[in-house]
Amino acid sequence: MRIAQNSVISLVVVLLMNAANAAQLPGPLVDTKWLAKHSNDVLVLDVRSDVKSFTKKPPPVKGDKKKIKKKRIKVFGHIPGAILVNYKKVRAKRTINGKVVDKMLPEKKDFEKLMQQSGVNNDSAIVIVTKGKSNLDMTMGTRVYWQLKYFGHDNVALLNGGTAQWIADKRPVSYDPSKATTGKWQARTERKDMLATSEDVAKAVKNKSALLVDNRSTGQYLGVWKKSYVYAKGHIPGAKSFPNELMTEGSEPAKFLPIDQLRQLSKQLKVDTKGSAITYCNSGHLASGGWFIMSELFGNKNVKLYDGSMHEWTLEKRPVTTLKME
Repeated sequence: MRIAQNSVISLVVVLLMNAANAAQLPGPLVDTKWLAKHSNDVLVLDVRSDVKSFTKKPPPVKGDKKKIKKKRIKVFGHIPGAILVNYKKVRAKRTINGKVVDKMLPEKKDFEKLMQQSGVNNDSAIVIVTKGKSNLDMTMGTRVYWQLKYFGHDNVALLNGGTAQWIADKRPVSYDPSKATTGKWQARTERKDMLATSEDVAKAVKNKSALLVDNRSTGQYLGVWKKSYVYAKGHIPGAKSFPNELMTEGSEPAKFLPIDQLRQLSKQLKVDTKGSAITYCNSGHLASGGWFIMSELFGNKNVKLYDGSMHEWTLEKRPVTTLKME
C-alpha cells in the first residue's frame, strides 16, 4: 500500500515539475531573443513546403563580402532542435455537398496523426517557425496556428520573421535531419465558431451579418487575374480588400507590421476590426494571416476563416464582383 502511495506521489511530483518547466508563451508572436532563451522549454515546429532546405547547407561564399551582405537572406538549415512539418501535408481534400474541395482543414484524426508524428503532446508549448522570407512563408505558419487553435490547442505562438530573422540575428543553425519522438496529441474540441462555411458567407453577403475581408492581392480582388484552381475572376460581393502583401514588412525577414500600423491600414482600407468578420483568399492560406491579425493581434474573437475561400465559392458557382473596389 505504501509503495502504491509513493508511486502516486512521485507521479504527481513529475507532473508538477513538467507544468512548472513548461514555457509561458508571452503572446501570439515571439522574437528570436525570447525563443533562444526558452528553446529548451518549447517545441519548435518548422513549417515549410521546401523541405530539402531544412538540411541543405549553404554554398561556399564567393566574391566581395560587402556586396554579399546586400543580397537577400538565404535560408539554409533550421533552428537547432526544430521539427520539420511539411506544409503540403497540413491540408487535405474534403467532399462537401458532393464536390471535392482541395486545400481544406483535414479530418481530426488525420491532423492528430500529423501532430503526433511531429512530436506534439497536449501539454506542449509550441512555437511555429517558417522560413520567414515572405508573407507567403509567414502565412504557412498562421495556417498551422489556426488549425491547432481550431482543434483546441491554445499554447502556441509564431516566431516573428521566422528562420530568416534567426539567421539575421546571427543565431546558431543546424543542418541535422528532423528527429521527433512520437507524441500523444489529441484534439480537445472543434471550434466551429472559428470556421466559416459557404452558407455563412452567403448569409453575410445577403444580410451584412459579417464583414468579408479579402486577403488576396489587389489584382485578384479586382478580377484582373486569378489562380488556376479558382473558377471565376473577382471577389465575393461586398468584400473589403486587405492585400496580403500589406500584412508584413516588404524587406526580409518578413515580420508582421507593428499593431498600430496594422490598425491604421485597416482604417484606411475601411476594414472594421471590432465587428464580426470573415477572412478569405483563394484557399484559406493567406486568409489565415488576416484572421491572425484580427483575432490574435487585435483581439477580436468574432472573426472566422472561410476555409474553402474562392476555390470553393467559385466551384459552387456563386456570385462574384469584378473591377470594383468596395
